[in-house]
Amino acid sequence: MSAEERRESVVRAAVIEFARHGYRGTSTEAIARRVGVSQPYLFRLFPSKQAIFTAAAERCIEETWRVFDEASVGLTGEEAAAAMSEAYMGLVEDGEQLMMQMQLYVSVFASRMAGEDEIGETARQLWGDLFERVRERVGGDVRGTTEFFAYGMLINALVALGFPREHRIWDGFNEPGDECGDGRERDGRGGEEE
Repeated sequence: MSAEERRESVVRAAVIEFARHGYRGTSTEAIARRVGVSQPYLFRLFPSKQAIFTAAAERCIEETWRVFDEASVGLTGEEAAAAMSEAYMGLVEDGEQLMMQMQLYVSVFASRMAGEDEIGETARQLWGDLFERVRERVGGDVRGTTEFFAYGMLINALVALGFPREHRIWDGFNEPGDECGDGRERDGRGGEEE
């Protein structure tokens, strides 16, 4: 394997480890073991644990944009937002992708409380870039983009909490009269009308 292929393997492994255990709970030894390399070799590829975490965070945000981009190519406005929203649901059902995102937020906060902000600076830059890409795709509407991300964060919370998609708490994401999310309305007893 080339060094670049090894770096790629490290980033994939780091996303899994950081997603499961967080920044402070993940050892570089665990990442090296998952990749099948020694810790000294790991540090030849990345200068520090923080550099590995940054690469994993970048991968997480870039993967989010890749999914948004593929889902909405050729679309604008509400059509683009709807396509990206639907694609996002599929993305966050991958627990590691969602938890890496959540761990990034926790790590920024924890680092800032410890008087460090390098991770925060990187995370804010990544998030800001993602926001701008989405804003451009939906036609430049800042308010609409803000609402898109607000719903996304709510989706993160509901998925992380384990609410199944058929739970009534998801009903607010549907169009009025589309309480099941598939064009069928619920009857007055909570069942579905055909």
